[in-house]
Amino acid sequence: MELKLNKPICFFDLETTGIDVAKDRIVEISIFKVFPNGNKESKTWLVNPTISIPPQSTAIHGISNEKVANEPTFNELASQVYNMIKDSDLAGYNSDRFDIPLLAEELLRAGVDFDMKNRVSVDVQTIFHKMEERTLSAALKFYCNKKIENAHSAEADTMATYEIMKAQLDRYPELTNDIKSLSEFTTRKKIADFAGMIAFDDDNDEIFAFGKHKGVKVDKVLETEPGYFSWIQNADFPLYTKKVLTAIKLRKLNNKFN
Repeated sequence: MELKLNKPICFFDLETTGIDVAKDRIVEISIFKVFPNGNKESKTWLVNPTISIPPQSTAIHGISNEKVANEPTFNELASQVYNMIKDSDLAGYNSDRFDIPLLAEELLRAGVDFDMKNRVSVDVQTIFHKMEERTLSAALKFYCNKKIENAHSAEADTMATYEIMKAQLDRYPELTNDIKSLSEFTTRKKIADFAGMIAFDDDNDEIFAFGKHKGVKVDKVLETEPGYFSWIQNADFPLYTKKVLTAIKLRKLNNKFN
């Protein structure tokens, strides 16, 4: 079943130096863009992460320090990557919890003001886990009766994710062939930032989801303990979390003076 799209959607996958969203870097990124008219566009980049790739990561994706030594850095590629995704919804495999947060960090680090305000995301892994609970390779075998060739390359994983999502729509009539509906189905919890540090309560107000102020409205903490904002800004939190917190503070100031 082909996707019903109101805007383009970019399936993407990252290979990285590790799994720490705030600290690790991209070593390969592949994007497969599908347009509402059925046209498709694909691009894959190797990336010099500017930090050493640990041997345990190379053992998974096969990308060594030597392989990317002469490749462009993400700073050099950021505008190309952003131009490809800027008008699109996003989809991936475990993308809500890892790929999108890490991509956001890289873009913000490169000076690109990325956010999710005008787009939604679909995590194909969540559909799979809610329906069958397996791995990406098993998902491709289960839904498409195919075997991943060159697994753990970003391009192979991206194409596998796209094929799985289409097959999931064929298999499950209860799924709606609409990206917004699929995004809602794959959203685990409503959060304001990718890392889940700031969530929403039943009143749709932002609350802290960690630490001593867990469950407390962000506005209240900023008012009663203004130093908490500075602590987060100067501590080792993801850049996107800091950006969201800054936006909340600016909104509070604007409301105060309006």
